[in-house]
Formats: sequence, C-alpha cells, structure tokens
Amino acid sequence: MTGSDAPRIDTSRPHPARVYDWWLGGKDNYPVDEALARRILEVDGTVLRGARANRRFMTRAVRTAAEAGIRQFLDIGTGIPTEPNLHQVAQGVAPEAKVVYADNDPIVLRHAQALLHGSAEGATDYVEADVRDLDTLLARARESLDFSQPVALSLVAITHYLDDEVYGLVQRYVDALAAGSYVILSQVTPDLSPAAIEKAAEQFRRSGTPFFPRSLAEFSRFFDGLELLGPGVIPVSGWRPAPEDVAAQAEGIVPVYAGVARKV
Repeated sequence: MTGSDAPRIDTSRPHPARVYDWWLGGKDNYPVDEALARRILEVDGTVLRGARANRRFMTRAVRTAAEAGIRQFLDIGTGIPTEPNLHQVAQGVAPEAKVVYADNDPIVLRHAQALLHGSAEGATDYVEADVRDLDTLLARARESLDFSQPVALSLVAITHYLDDEVYGLVQRYVDALAAGSYVILSQVTPDLSPAAIEKAAEQFRRSGTPFFPRSLAEFSRFFDGLELLGPGVIPVSGWRPAPEDVAAQAEGIVPVYAGVARKV
C-alpha cells in the first residue's frame, strides 16, 4: 500500500499501541507517544514492568490454550510486533494453528507483513479494524477462522481503553464463539496502586485517550457465564507464573489483573 492509498498516521495524538511500544523499548513511535509514555512513567513506576508482564502473560495463556487443543486464535488490539508474537507461541505448540491479528493503528498495518510470517502448516492474517466495530472485524476474521470451532480470543491490555459499554461488547464477541473457546483478558486496576493509577489515567485522558482502570469485581464481570481456569482472576504475573515471572514479582506487584476462561 503506497501513495494516496496508504493510511494516514495521526502523529498529533498518542496512540496506545505506540505508547506501549515505547514502554517495551520499541522504535515504532512518535514524539507525542514518547512524551505521554514518559509522563505516565513519572507518576507510575510500574508501567515498564507491567508492559512486559502483559506480554509474558499472553505467552503463557496462549500456550495454555494451544496445549488444550485450540488451533484458532483471534488477537484484538495486537499492537506493534514484539517477539514472541502470538502466532509464534501458538504455532510453536501446534504448527497448524491459524491466527488472525486485528488492530486499528496504521503503523501496525505497516508491520502486518512481519506478523504474517507464520509456520508453513498454519496460517496468519491481519485485519485492520477497531475492536468496537465488531461486525466488520468478525466478518473479516471469518475469512480465515471457522467460528463453528473453538477459537481463543485474546483481549490483552485493551479493555481499560474502553468505557463501560465494553461489557456488552465483550459479551457479543463471546456470543460469537463456539463452545470450548477460550477468552484471554488483562486489565489495569486501581486496586493495587490507586494513587499512581489515577495519575496515570489522568495523563491518558489529558492526551485524548480514554482510560478506565477497573476493580477486581469490575474486571471479573468480563468472565460472567464462563468457566475460569485456575488460578482465576489474579495479578498478571501470578497467573501460572514461569520462573521469570516469580522473579519479577519480587520487584513488586504490577497493578494489572489477568484471567483466562473457557466457554462451556
């Protein structure tokens, strides 16, 4: 995609995917993104650890789903590619796994080709769509995935950018999934570091980015009607931790909840 057909990148406002990229040490961000990332880091010293903890949680959760037999994955709010990417984890367990990424940032679209290099046996695809445009996103995803069969839906670190209409939105996504599907979620919470999270949320809002931290009870609502996998809803580094997660917990709890559930 070149010339007049190329999507316009708005560099006047920060974008969550690019702010997250800066926190992860990436280079695919603009001064406006770096400025917001630094302001939030000043008021919440956990954000770098939180970004990394979210990535590790995604890895563990996707591996769990793949080892349970899931062979289709829909990752919404993909972000800018950072290894290991979801398809690398899923296809590392099951080379035949199919993965669809979805995001609405033109920079992610620019990097989509990197995301599409999966295993020879499996398939990867990329959908440019906003999570709130459910009908378009699912229609495009169905070109690659068979929704009559189980799918693992990944919504990692995205729900805190959406207001309370997100509950109905997530329910509509879950309704589209077959029995046996998995739902993977993580979300910033004010419970574990209230003052710092409120300051971070204010920085997001001042930048024009909505931000909605949620309590344990509010986050747990996303799993209503689903079968939670052990250990349930828990701070992100504590969800089936690997040794590096145990080591990270020694630095302090990250104010992010995580959980994985199965549709029965």
